[in-house]
Amino acid sequence: MRVLLIDDHPLILAALQTVIQGLGEDVQVLGADSAAQARDTLKARQDFDLVLLDLNLGDASGFDVLEEFRAQYPSLPVVVISASDRASDVIRAIDQGAMGFIPKRTGNDVLAQALKLVMSGGIYVPPMSLGSEAPPEPQPVALADGPAHTGGSKLQQVHALASQAGYQTTVGLENLQLTPRQTDVLALLLQGKPNKIIARELGVSVETIKDHVAAVLKALGVSSRTQAVLAVGQMVQRQPNAAFTTFR
Repeated sequence: MRVLLIDDHPLILAALQTVIQGLGEDVQVLGADSAAQARDTLKARQDFDLVLLDLNLGDASGFDVLEEFRAQYPSLPVVVISASDRASDVIRAIDQGAMGFIPKRTGNDVLAQALKLVMSGGIYVPPMSLGSEAPPEPQPVALADGPAHTGGSKLQQVHALASQAGYQTTVGLENLQLTPRQTDVLALLLQGKPNKIIARELGVSVETIKDHVAAVLKALGVSSRTQAVLAVGQMVQRQPNAAFTTFR
């Protein structure tokens, strides 16, 4: 497993490298302290399995780099790791195709769990809460399509976001009644893959995939892929024993 870590703060870069390398003997981490160096590194070698990207780089906006890498390397998972934990930043990153969002304040144990989840094909999203009470330590859960969301009793903001976006918050995973093909589409959809790529992987037409995506979003009670990530994660929070992974 080869990981490209992009962060312009030397101490944070070194600390994160140590944590990530501790995930296993087969994990290799290469650091880049700028967007320019990261671009050169990816051009020079195409064998990375994961990119960890800081949002606040000295020579570029992390969101711009995320969009650039997702366009140029669509099969390479990119996870945002940031000092920010604002819900708006989390949603924007997932909407732009990130496979996860890990706040830098996250403890090493949770960071390791989140990275293992992403490496196994899931999507990690942090708990988003309001108020002064600190949320409990998150317990990532692999979703059948990607999102790894976290358990915990303080879900008010997630529920508020769901309500504002029109999510169905009472439907459980077992009640979605998706067909096997729709489940395959959901798995690929939550990996951030566009309809064209999903159609190619499943060997069907793009129009057929559009129909399946529409059916999946309707079953979830949402209108976008980003909402689907949050909605499925919310369901898993309600069902901590559920396992919904991106692998089919």
